[in-house]
Amino acid sequence: MVSLVQVSPLIKLGVPPHTYRAMGYSYLKPRTEEERKRAAEEKRKQDEQKWNKRELAEWDQSIFFFLTG
Repeated sequence: MVSLVQVSPLIKLGVPPHTYRAMGYSYLKPRTEEERKRAAEEKRKQDEQKWNKRELAEWDQSIFFFLTG
């Protein structure tokens, strides 16, 4: 008899749920680590850009006061 819904062979064999979840977690873990690293790198770049803008603004103000003073 053919099943109406496609079911994973692991489920058909009766693999314990915790083993099945562990397999899924081990598959997803590298992806999430990569996403976290990418997000941290983007945040670092954004923080660096904000810092650079702030420093440039301070320099512009100090040069303006130096020239007018």
